[in-house]
Amino acid sequence: MNPSYIPADEKHGSYWRKTASEVLKSKLKETLNTNKAKNGIMFIGDGMSLATVMAARTFAGQMERELGEDNILDFEKFPVTGLARTYCIDAQVPDSACTATSYLTGVKTKYGVIGLDGNVTRGSCFSQLHKANWSPSIGQWALAKGLDVGIVTTTRVTHASPAGMYAHTSERNWESDSDVPDECLSLGCKDIAYQLITTNPGRQFKVIMGGGRREFMPNITKPSTNNTGRRLDGIDLIDLWHEDKVSINATHQYVTDRSELMKVFNSNDLPEYLLGLFQNDHMDYHLKANNQPTLEEMTEVAIKMLSRNENGYFLFVEGGRIDHAHHDSLARLALDETVEYAKAVKKAKELTSEEDTLIVVSSDHAHTMTVAGYPSRGNDILGVVDTANGDDGKPYTTISYANGKATSFDEHGRIDVTLHSQFSSGNLDYSYPSLVPLDSETHGGEDVAVFASGPWQHLFTSSYEQSVIPHMMAYAMCLDDNSHENCRPRSRRAFWISSGLNIKPNKYYIVTLSAVILLVSGMYF
Repeated sequence: MNPSYIPADEKHGSYWRKTASEVLKSKLKETLNTNKAKNGIMFIGDGMSLATVMAARTFAGQMERELGEDNILDFEKFPVTGLARTYCIDAQVPDSACTATSYLTGVKTKYGVIGLDGNVTRGSCFSQLHKANWSPSIGQWALAKGLDVGIVTTTRVTHASPAGMYAHTSERNWESDSDVPDECLSLGCKDIAYQLITTNPGRQFKVIMGGGRREFMPNITKPSTNNTGRRLDGIDLIDLWHEDKVSINATHQYVTDRSELMKVFNSNDLPEYLLGLFQNDHMDYHLKANNQPTLEEMTEVAIKMLSRNENGYFLFVEGGRIDHAHHDSLARLALDETVEYAKAVKKAKELTSEEDTLIVVSSDHAHTMTVAGYPSRGNDILGVVDTANGDDGKPYTTISYANGKATSFDEHGRIDVTLHSQFSSGNLDYSYPSLVPLDSETHGGEDVAVFASGPWQHLFTSSYEQSVIPHMMAYAMCLDDNSHENCRPRSRRAFWISSGLNIKPNKYYIVTLSAVILLVSGMYF
């Protein structure tokens, strides 16, 4: 290892002792924030494993010409961290459907199922129609308390993660009616896009932004847009969304690109409802995008719109294409998408106050990407290990996948990646080596990190089931019956504060106070 890479101050023990002392002092100054969380924002980095976090922080640092390893992504600065267990009730390694149901509705379910409990059979319409199986999301809980709700994603808005906010479906792939079997359609099962636009809670969402325009449009080409949808029922759900808002006399705006979105954002008269569908399919990767809003920009617009509700809001934000890049073993794109996700978190933190806004950052599941070997400090995280070759004499990459699209072997043995022009040139479409050849790299089954900042952040420490997350957020936001003291309206607490009495208004004090009032009244009448 090259000692010249080591910063001079890091060579002295005093540097590390001082660093530890500063962290300890900051920890000792922390006090419990038990305020009511007026607002809640949940960020999900789809497929953002702990290895992805480490590699992305290093990548971001190296993009700034730093060593990289000591860089910190903004959500890593959050004061509280925990670990969530991600399995489905019928699968050791989960998908994004059962996990979305878990972290959004607080109920674990089966692989491929959204918004339904475990009493379902995947793909069964009868299971879907039986309302006793439905599991409402924290978005619905928030609406019931008078809060506004929004969803932002870089995937199709009908994809598994955002669908967990509003859909009840026994098959995650039923995004459009063309995906639903005829026998299920005849029984009355509705596709995910239809549920979003026509049923509660989806139709109540003030902000909906992401991709997936095709799931809402008929299977005909519109001359005005030159886009062809996938729907076979002839319904244009975008038109239906417009008609619904007109029927309730609500201002609304539909946007299809960054320019249109920024026009809305800079307007002095924001609409009450905003629908943004920026691509026919998933949104483009950040490094390949053109006239498409970033996740950071969409998050800022959503917060600006939702903040108008004096009761507060709940916002779901997904960096969904981290997962897609990993599935194709496109490590460079996966790390860049993670950095973009971190920028969105930073923006949300800047626009809100930790006194009244709880921000929770996590992932739905892991991936099989590893960071391995013994590379030197500051070695290119996307390069080859610089200290040694494999036993076959060939170099190997620091990042690789346990399984995936790019095999590590051919008829001559292990492939020398340095001879691959896409790797040498840093091509965005270079698939990093994998051990087991598969058409698509799989998810990983390890725990995911949970980062929290704001009221009741201390609840999110330790290790727990992923399904606990929305319940802890709901407690902090006073969305359930298990309320804390600060859930009571301020006016009901004001007397006890202004009177100078260092007591809590329990039933004994209330009885005593009532007796005093009656006594005083009797003296005057």
